[in-house]
Amino acid sequence: LEASGSGRRLVLSRPEAYTALATGESISCSGVCLTVLDGAARDLAFDVSPETLERSTLGSLRRGDPVNLERALAAGDRLGGHFVSGHVDATTDVREVRPEGGFYTVVFGLPNAISRYVVEKGSISLDGISLTVAHLFGDAFDVAVIPHTWEATTLKSRPPGARVNVEVDVLGKYVERLLGLGETRDARLARLLA
Repeated sequence: LEASGSGRRLVLSRPEAYTALATGESISCSGVCLTVLDGAARDLAFDVSPETLERSTLGSLRRGDPVNLERALAAGDRLGGHFVSGHVDATTDVREVRPEGGFYTVVFGLPNAISRYVVEKGSISLDGISLTVAHLFGDAFDVAVIPHTWEATTLKSRPPGARVNVEVDVLGKYVERLLGLGETRDARLARLLA
């Protein structure tokens, strides 16, 4: 993570499977949508804006830290989870990790700012991993993690206290906006009087 103007440049080791990348292609880096600077380069490099550094965990990365990578879904591909855009809504902390016979239950804090969008058995993205909310507990929620997801992602390297990026299901945000549910009383009144 190198200084680059008022932001940073994130440089990652290029995985073998990431061939034929185009300059300008979008890649999710631990749940944050970033743009490839040079698709032909040996390493992957991305410019990270001050807004992204403030809203996500990317600014706290250190040399050697693992990140989850996922290329953008191509039109016509099968959709194996929910829509994840790479637009981080908040960060939260890992509260507890419970191994359960090869499976894992991971408990996360539930920031008040996004709590209305998180529903039991609904979709949530944590560090870019599409997961299902198993249970809600006031200011926390948990997810059940299968062995493949545990081994193939950075969840296994996130102990209690670690921060992760959170993206809620965008459908709830659109419904709220369309119905005007997120407006303050004064904003709703001004809209109705306009």
